[in-house]
Amino acid sequence: MSTNTVEVETSWSASLLAEPCAVILFGASGDLARRKVIPALYDLAAHNSLASRFALIGFARTPMTDDTFRAAVEEAAKSISEVGPIDSEQWKEFAANLFYCPGEYNDSQSFARLAKRLAELDEQRKLGGNRLLYLSTPPEVYPVIVEQLGRAGLARPATPESWVRIIIEKPFGRDSASARELNQIVHGVFEENQVYRIDHYLGKDTVQNLLVLRFSNGIFEPLWNRNYVDHVQITAAETLGVERRGGFYETTGALRDMIQSHCLQLTSLVALEPPATFDATAVRNEKIKVLQSIRPFNLEMVAQNVVRGQYAAGPIGGKPVPGYRQEPNVSPQSRTETFVAMKLLIDNWRWAGVPFYLRTGKRLAKRTTEIVIQFRRAPHIVFRGRDVEPNKLILNIQPDEGISVSFGAKRPGTEMNIGNVTMNFTYREGFGEATRSAYATLVNDCLRGDATLFDRGDSVEAAWKLVDPILEVWSAAKSTPVPGYPAGSWGPRESDHLLERDGYAWHTP
Repeated sequence: MSTNTVEVETSWSASLLAEPCAVILFGASGDLARRKVIPALYDLAAHNSLASRFALIGFARTPMTDDTFRAAVEEAAKSISEVGPIDSEQWKEFAANLFYCPGEYNDSQSFARLAKRLAELDEQRKLGGNRLLYLSTPPEVYPVIVEQLGRAGLARPATPESWVRIIIEKPFGRDSASARELNQIVHGVFEENQVYRIDHYLGKDTVQNLLVLRFSNGIFEPLWNRNYVDHVQITAAETLGVERRGGFYETTGALRDMIQSHCLQLTSLVALEPPATFDATAVRNEKIKVLQSIRPFNLEMVAQNVVRGQYAAGPIGGKPVPGYRQEPNVSPQSRTETFVAMKLLIDNWRWAGVPFYLRTGKRLAKRTTEIVIQFRRAPHIVFRGRDVEPNKLILNIQPDEGISVSFGAKRPGTEMNIGNVTMNFTYREGFGEATRSAYATLVNDCLRGDATLFDRGDSVEAAWKLVDPILEVWSAAKSTPVPGYPAGSWGPRESDHLLERDGYAWHTP
């Protein structure tokens, strides 16, 4: 498929411009800030989506000067393929807006110094008192930072015309109780409309295009229901292991890390009802209705409809890799799951009886995130004795963003032989390389005050309520073995059984 790329490139540079502001990046010396957040801000600046007057103030424990901070983030940004080559002149112009303020998160004097530096930069650069506070830190310090911001007077706008917003990275809590407690702490300092809980999956073009596909095309929305959809599969697979994050992963696992956030976010976007308007309130109202409609898990449902697994040694890309229990900072007796597959049922009018199958895992056969909508077979097959595959609509979210539709077609020849063919659309071929990173999209939305693609507090708690019973069952079943699967496979055999019971099979990317 071919698409005129000129329109796309123009729209990139002509995207809505953010107001002048100060961005305060907590955890600025960390991996996430250097590899994702700062390159995203550079990306926006390079494409004229940041105001000419802005300041980025890094705040972290590591002692650094402004110059050493600029040099450190430049080195990291140059290694990021997501934003493409760094233009030296553009980077020089961008780096002139970078500053650094060292401090301790639990030290009120550090926040007093930060407030003073902010006031100076705001006066010098005429930033209008606008501030974006970005928490790119370990989640255990979120409450500390939030409370310090409140004490330092940095959480409220200085004037009726200015704004203060805060971005909080996942994980937002470890269960529904901790998420509720964190929400209470955040709401004690910030109003809900100031809070932007970020999930970078929602910044990907194909995820957003799911809404466009449904609600701007008359050929899809009439079919988007139990009358025509047979089942839905959502896969988020990684070839990487836990790398250097063994200690973190031991206390987290795939259910908390991926299902509660990314996978349930995708589920809600697939299943939501048409919002009255495309704005933050309407879209997020429909998303939480989906979460609240998912049938709650009990002991019997967890046993039947949820599978966990843990990767063992095996080959990835032709090279042997260790099993999870051999990774650094992982217990040799660990029961932490690196794979989860599950069946969800949505008890509402649109989706009654349509199973949603979710799976996610590390050290799987291929890095891919995709949504597969499988439609019901034709009610009467006139081509008797011939195998006609069901139609599928597949949204490829990563690594190659695109959409494909499969359908039956007659093969050439005198016989009535039917083959399955696919129409493919890819963003790269259709729109060229004029795409921005997911983080750039979401940061730009936050700077402009658009919360449509961010999570709301009640939605986070609703997602945790769904996974809490699963965590409780697993915690109680200490003697039940966790199935293993070799690295480079598609997970434990039990995940295949989950679909085979219903007469299905996982789609192989």
